[in-house]
Amino acid sequence: MESALLVKEYRAGVMECAHYGHICITDEHGRVVYSAGDPHFRAFTRSSAKPFQAIPGIRAGIDHHYNLEPQEIAIMASSHRSEPEHIRVLAQLAGKIGLGEECLICAPSYPLNEESRNDWLRAQGEKRRILHNCSGKHLGILGYSQMKQLDLSSYAEPHHPVQQEILHTLAGLAGIEVTDIQLGTDGCGFPVFSLPLSALASAYLKLACPDLIADAPTRTAVETITAAMNQHPLMVGGTNRVDSVLLEDDNIVAKGGFKGVFGFALKKERLGITFKVLDGSEEEWASIAQSILKQIGYANKATIARLAEAFPAGIRNDAGTLVGHMDSEFVLNS
Repeated sequence: MESALLVKEYRAGVMECAHYGHICITDEHGRVVYSAGDPHFRAFTRSSAKPFQAIPGIRAGIDHHYNLEPQEIAIMASSHRSEPEHIRVLAQLAGKIGLGEECLICAPSYPLNEESRNDWLRAQGEKRRILHNCSGKHLGILGYSQMKQLDLSSYAEPHHPVQQEILHTLAGLAGIEVTDIQLGTDGCGFPVFSLPLSALASAYLKLACPDLIADAPTRTAVETITAAMNQHPLMVGGTNRVDSVLLEDDNIVAKGGFKGVFGFALKKERLGITFKVLDGSEEEWASIAQSILKQIGYANKATIARLAEAFPAGIRNDAGTLVGHMDSEFVLNS
């Protein structure tokens, strides 16, 4: 099935960019109820998998073992931008686990948030592993591995018992076989999962509606993780990040991933939603999410308004002058 035109960008009234991709929306029975492009398009989850990667540890009780607070659980599912509050919580989490950042295999990095990066550089700060936007996920899985007395040096390898547990957990929630998931290597060094958008949407719906999960410990773990994400949305992304804005709505569970993949789900409506921008861009996420919510008649208009305010359709140049605009172009098929 061909991709759908999702978003166009205009400058001086002339179309400058066109972004194509795929959208899938599933119901609680796993049926595709709305789509654009190919709802079964295979995409790598990238960081949209982080809430699922946190499940095995929470299911096994690392939150109680290390006396974790909700914000520490939220940052385990995050792609943080190393804003000051992120750094504080990461240091707190590492301290409770009792492992230094030298144990992390993710690369030393600078903060992704521009203001935080500038402050860090002004203080003559060097790149650090704790500043990598996946460090919360790594700390959580290291903590779980340590609690189970598993090897820490290979914690990111696909054959590691925790990574295998993550793989089977995701497959179960997505309603597919483990063999239907193709593995690659993510930017942070972890295994990353390729699966159909429809399967990922079904898994996301279970994050929003854990009553659909038969296994009680998994259901409780999901409830703990998503409650932390909604309670501390800025921990999950950061200032002016689409997933953090959506998570301000207690009816939504959301997490974006690199290279244009995004997942979210609606609790009351019982819908799982995933989309992939084929050119890997993230700038169109807010426009796509707004259009999806409008087209399905989402009742909480305040959430749509927050997205529009945080991510205006107008395109501005470096000096802040309005020079163009962005329009969503797709119509969902039902």
